[in-house]
Amino acid sequence: MSFTSIPILDLSLAKDPATKPAFLADLRHALMEVGFLYLKNVGIPQEVFDQVIREGKSFFDIPEEEKFKIEMKNAPSFLGYSRLSAEITAGAIDHREQIDLSTEHPLPSPGAPLHYNLLAPNQWPSPEVLPTFRQLFTDYMKKMGEISIYFTSLIAEAIELPADAFNKYFDKDQQHKLKIVKYPDVGTLGKEGKEGNQGVGPHKDSMLSSYLLQASHHRGLQVQNMRGEWIDCPPLPGTLVVAIGQGLEALTQGVCVSTTHRVLSPAAGQGARFSIPFFQGVRGDTTFDDLEKVGVGQVPEHVKEQRRRVLLEANGGQRLDDVEFTFRKGGVATTLGEATLRNRVKSHPDVGERWYPEILKSLGEERARAASSSPVGGAAVVVPEGKAVEAH
Repeated sequence: MSFTSIPILDLSLAKDPATKPAFLADLRHALMEVGFLYLKNVGIPQEVFDQVIREGKSFFDIPEEEKFKIEMKNAPSFLGYSRLSAEITAGAIDHREQIDLSTEHPLPSPGAPLHYNLLAPNQWPSPEVLPTFRQLFTDYMKKMGEISIYFTSLIAEAIELPADAFNKYFDKDQQHKLKIVKYPDVGTLGKEGKEGNQGVGPHKDSMLSSYLLQASHHRGLQVQNMRGEWIDCPPLPGTLVVAIGQGLEALTQGVCVSTTHRVLSPAAGQGARFSIPFFQGVRGDTTFDDLEKVGVGQVPEHVKEQRRRVLLEANGGQRLDDVEFTFRKGGVATTLGEATLRNRVKSHPDVGERWYPEILKSLGEERARAASSSPVGGAAVVVPEGKAVEAH
């Protein structure tokens, strides 16, 4: 049957030879049947998580003029502060305020591919208002990067690939991303709140894996099972929520499932929900030709057959959670970096207008062509927008 809850895995069990086989079996189940899981005992002390949460929430309390100094549209990297309701998913406004950070890189050299603009220094809040913010999140992203690479090796082992199968997709100084997000309750949104409670619209994550620290007590994150039902993923103390991305599903020939999820804004009077998702990066120069023709090698046939049985038993072979797969060969982009850049422009048209007007124009033309080819007359046809986003 289709899943009705999110499994909980203990990462410490993977480090003991006596318990690792059972851990890998549970991980395979989560990868094939859910695409989401809670992960506990990841190797970060609870006091560090608590500090990250406190400092993350404090960002939203600094003066507006300090936030505006580091607005995302100030730089072509799509790093920095985004005002409330500045992003769009599935054709609707996302009611959230956030800052985007990444493991830092120097500015690209002149003449570098355009998507190298995504590799850049962060726009940090001033140390005068948040003196420990930069060092704390620099250290946290470094540790989370190490955890994500290790966990990806376990994913490989769980589906009977070599532990280093995915290493070819990581740069030595791989960029990873992190967001600190505030979802106001609908009672504080005024007119915007009357338009719906979408914190983030239905979507799938884009790359390999993401790791969410739920930073307040609120429910709101929901995961869609293969019958199309929305399953709550409430905060559990001491855990990260791991989501499988579309890139991992593609590389594993569909064995590891990337699952549609969304965030609902808190109800009026409940206060703001906070979350701190970390997104494992992938080498931007990776080509779709490599992903589709070379990849990580063939997953064993008996493992793929197990996934086919899961799909058949869960919903008669049907998969009703299917947001359109975004990263695929045949589009304008030939590399993951190019596809990622186009998705960023799609999500943040204000940044696109300032730094990437040609890409923004191209996206507008794509929408116009899609609209002109839609059926005319009869019942309206609603088509989900195929945009992979990064938010929880």
